[in-house]
Amino acid sequence: MTYMTLSGLSLRDVEYIVAVDDLRNFSRAAERCGVSQAGLSEQVRKLEAFLNVQLFERTRRHVAPTPDGARIIHSARHVVAAARAMVEMARSLDGPLEGVLRIGVIATLGPYYVPRLIPLIREKYPQLQLQLTEGLTDRLLERLAQTELDIVLAALPCDQTNLQSLPLFHEPFEAVFPKNHPLARKTRIDINSLRGDDLLLLEDGHCLRDQALSLCQSSGGENRRLATSLEMLWHMIGAGEGYSLIPKLALQHRTEWEGLISCLPVSEGGRQIGMVWRASDPRQQAFMEFGAFLRQHIPEGCQKVA
Repeated sequence: MTYMTLSGLSLRDVEYIVAVDDLRNFSRAAERCGVSQAGLSEQVRKLEAFLNVQLFERTRRHVAPTPDGARIIHSARHVVAAARAMVEMARSLDGPLEGVLRIGVIATLGPYYVPRLIPLIREKYPQLQLQLTEGLTDRLLERLAQTELDIVLAALPCDQTNLQSLPLFHEPFEAVFPKNHPLARKTRIDINSLRGDDLLLLEDGHCLRDQALSLCQSSGGENRRLATSLEMLWHMIGAGEGYSLIPKLALQHRTEWEGLISCLPVSEGGRQIGMVWRASDPRQQAFMEFGAFLRQHIPEGCQKVA
């Protein structure tokens, strides 16, 4: 059997084609990998020449793997995952967390929680370099499973297999109304009274959307008004478009629309924020210690969990 030399194959090049497949865009793939677009494109072409396979179909508006390329990229993902697992295992031998820690945070939590958290982490873990990514739950967990992230901060439960989680704190919801809404005159809201069709929601993909629908037992509808973010949701309420449930941390220190919006406590309802990581990650003990540290610094307005 002929021995095939791997001298023309670079792990970095393998990482490049995975990034291109993820993003279907050479420019964004280059940005993720920290190289120029021209450099990444040239290395992908060299890899195609080495393999004697065209990996991607390219047009000005379209990048997609060829059928042969898709099979090779599938194997490339396993190669990248194995390499990252090797690096993580080596890091775990040093004990406490250090080096680069890639944290994904859901979009409805990140801007309101992470800025307060960073100074605390820097003080406790001075050797740690944080790389923070914001996104939707499913995509963050997908990237976690593919070893592109180390930890995800999200609303629990997380029912995916091969992932481990640790609850950090309970974040209450508040019902937020325009001042002229009939329910805005109350001092506290019972969750069962929130059933109106004027409930505003986030777009599909946000776990907060499903939580709001579940708690409010809303019938929904094709004409339901949707917002792309919590910030847009807040402004829609201020403009009198309807009401919604908004997490406590997202309501602190707001001044926009003051006098036009009422924020009322809800008798029940909220979400459990937790830390999620791969069960196969060799840094289990270090992650548990990191989670215990986060549990010691619960944000104002939130509660401890068991």
